[in-house]
Amino acid sequence: MLQCPILISPTILLLDIDGVIRDVAGSYRRAVQETVQHYSGWFPTAVDIDALKGEGAWNNDWDASLELLRRFGAELPDRQALINVFSGFYFGGNPEGPPEEWTGFIRDEPLLVDADFFAELSRRGIRWGFVSGAEPPSARFVLKRRLGLNDPPLIAMGDAPDKPDPSGLIRLAKQLSRDGIPGTVAYLGDTVADIHTVLNARSRCPDWDWISLGVIPPHVRQRADYRSQLQAAGAEQVLESTLALLELIA
Repeated sequence: MLQCPILISPTILLLDIDGVIRDVAGSYRRAVQETVQHYSGWFPTAVDIDALKGEGAWNNDWDASLELLRRFGAELPDRQALINVFSGFYFGGNPEGPPEEWTGFIRDEPLLVDADFFAELSRRGIRWGFVSGAEPPSARFVLKRRLGLNDPPLIAMGDAPDKPDPSGLIRLAKQLSRDGIPGTVAYLGDTVADIHTVLNARSRCPDWDWISLGVIPPHVRQRADYRSQLQAAGAEQVLESTLALLELIA
């Protein structure tokens, strides 16, 4: 059942990147599939990956790949070796090298918003930033190179513990706050781990006003089921697209 939208008025809006700012079905998700197949011969489906992510504990795609291999019964590779294979599929070159030299799946990531989206948020007086599990070179590539954002506030992989630990979310909210008072902080994510991150932030900082927003990523076909999953995890509202967020903000 679709929700009746309730208008929100956040002072700070934090966003995930993968599945929210860009479609990663053909990049990060595909790298998971190819990495698992590389080690086991099994090619997990998008449904398999969504089911794993739906448990709320596998936000890191390297660990998700290892867990899929474990459940399949495959011999587990060394973690660093798996990361190298994964990176070969995803970047197709040195992650710290020039993006022009990358030939991997990162080249197949349709954008879900454009720079005007963030200009409109700023016009409405909303301070915004990103809390993502994406690797820093990948996050910088989409935010700076493809969207043209100038030094956007960002917490990426390695900057804080993996979600659903709320440390990164809380840190960036504090950074964007005025006089240490964040006001109302909304976070938009596409996975159960994202929703749990907000719930954990609320437990750690109960005096702050937190809003947990979910969005259904483009690759999902069983959209009603996915919506229910995010709602069951604690999402206060679930959107059909990131662009729909502008209609929700008062």
